Amino acid sequence: MIKAILFDFGRVISAQKPKSLFDCYEVELNILPGTINDLMFESPFWQKALVGEIDMDTYWQAIGPQLNLHSPAAVQAFQKRYYLDEKINPDTFELLKLLIKQYQLAVVSNHPPGLGQWLKQWDIHWLFEHVICSGDQGVAKPDPELFYLALNRLGVTASEVVFIDDTVEHVIAAQGLGMRSLLFTTAEKLRHELVDLGVIREKA
Repeated sequence: MIKAILFDFGRVISAQKPKSLFDCYEVELNILPGTINDLMFESPFWQKALVGEIDMDTYWQAIGPQLNLHSPAAVQAFQKRYYLDEKINPDTFELLKLLIKQYQLAVVSNHPPGLGQWLKQWDIHWLFEHVICSGDQGVAKPDPELFYLALNRLGVTASEVVFIDDTVEHVIAAQGLGMRSLLFTTAEKLRHELVDLGVIREKA
């Protein structure tokens, strides 16, 4: 019997930014096309931020020169713009409002410290009983420790959970612990999969 549903945050609860927006960033920053994601998220500084070894201000100042941002003020301006461009996925939000009526919900995300505050700013924190953030815990998916922490806080077993993530490696890791795991692509597809699992019951 399913009692809890665990959601990743980035590109699941938050919306996937369109490629056109990244293209715009690259033009404005005068960096090579198709490189901004590698510069930002393949950086060793990002890996440190994900497990809370550095805070986000330190991260942004560290990668600033690679983005042709050569002053603290320039880094802060782009950092602010980048965050303002983040949006909630409205279709996932509708699913969350449906699921909370019957299940415990939690976030299990590889994210720098402070994800809970982000959810409060978006006024969606009330949907989740717990926010398990790698930056706050010092360990990141696919490490089983982060999954076990979520199970312990929710008071459920792996077989009583559905885990949803857009990264194949994380889905496989959760499956290996005994969770029903779904690879997120769109909220519409996710809804159909949850219906197939019996988590959502369609009205006759």
